[in-house]
Amino acid sequence: MAATSASTFSIGSSVSLGTRGSSLAQPKPFGVRFNYQSSLASFHGLKAANSLNFKLETSFLGKERAAALRDSFIQKAQLSNKSSRGLQVQASYKVAVLGAAGGIGQPLALLVKMSPLVSALHLYDIANVKGVAADLSHCNTPSQVLDFTGASELANCLNGVNVVVIPAGVPRKPGMTRDDLFNINANIVKTLVEAVADNCPDAFIHIISNPVNSTVPIAAEVLKQKGVYDPKKLFGVTTLDVVRANTFVAQEKNLKLIDVDVPVVGGHAGITILPLLSKTKPFVSFTDEEVENLTVRIQNAGTEVVEAKAGAGSATLSMAYAAARFVESSLRALDGDGDVYECSYVQSDLTDLPFFASRVKLGRKGIETLIPSDLQGLTEYEQKALEALEPELKASIEKGINFVQKQSVTA
Repeated sequence: MAATSASTFSIGSSVSLGTRGSSLAQPKPFGVRFNYQSSLASFHGLKAANSLNFKLETSFLGKERAAALRDSFIQKAQLSNKSSRGLQVQASYKVAVLGAAGGIGQPLALLVKMSPLVSALHLYDIANVKGVAADLSHCNTPSQVLDFTGASELANCLNGVNVVVIPAGVPRKPGMTRDDLFNINANIVKTLVEAVADNCPDAFIHIISNPVNSTVPIAAEVLKQKGVYDPKKLFGVTTLDVVRANTFVAQEKNLKLIDVDVPVVGGHAGITILPLLSKTKPFVSFTDEEVENLTVRIQNAGTEVVEAKAGAGSATLSMAYAAARFVESSLRALDGDGDVYECSYVQSDLTDLPFFASRVKLGRKGIETLIPSDLQGLTEYEQKALEALEPELKASIEKGINFVQKQSVTA
């Protein structure tokens, strides 16, 4: 078949639109193709193409999740073929990035702009966001980009939004712990979540601002005070821990990265990050030394980047990548994909702690199920590490809750 000139569209999804072009990754085609002349009519800004390619190996999705998404499109294609209408891929969700001019916000906004499911991308910051929006608006992908600057425009930014992502805050600097960030970032998160509660209380809320172990409980308390708290829709983004675990394990054991999936539980700082290497897929054996070295490296990977940048920043690019993956998973769930799983720091009853990171199944209304099986049959090393992280994580949770309660008393 002769190739046509069309944009390839492949980021955070196993869907690639077009027959030729460049993409962030160059995965092998799975071999499923639907020929519909009008299949891309809804994509303004992209050249029409006459095929929809499903690629099994993608940069964001593992093999099982990519296959599930492929199957969902096969089902839609079969239904649309019966009705003689052609397969329509709809960009129909609004995403807001709060802190879009920052080191994480800018690359994150670019990656979200590339999603075929996003119709509108709202970028908010206290300064310098207008240029970011102008730059991104030149990308010929479906979503419309709008910029909002300062507190007076925050409400308009959030109106009608489906997913709110909050990377706002100051980054870590050399010698700074995540706890050092607390006083600055706690107030930022509190203010932004108050606005979310007032303007889009039904949105999925993704918290990136550190320390996540405390900022997620802060967000929960704010939403409770506003009377709109839905624990199924509040997420601490810990995807970067999973991304790092998958990468480091694949490198250590010489595995094909797309096949590797390591669940990471606990929290999102230091020893509260617990990669469950015994649950790695595909199954692989580790020596005690490998377990120790990999666990410590995954826990300290953020510091590794901070030190390598020598004061010039923190893990912004990898965090943006991981956050974009979680956004894409949320959008897939909202769009009706019934097989979306991610690790996230959420309200949980899997342990004695009120918040805990684990694998969750996502659906249209948020979290459908917490996955308890990962915490069953732990190795002795993992069980001891789980017990060791609990006091620190508990203290971080209580610190976040107390922050909001004290602010309320003062007010």
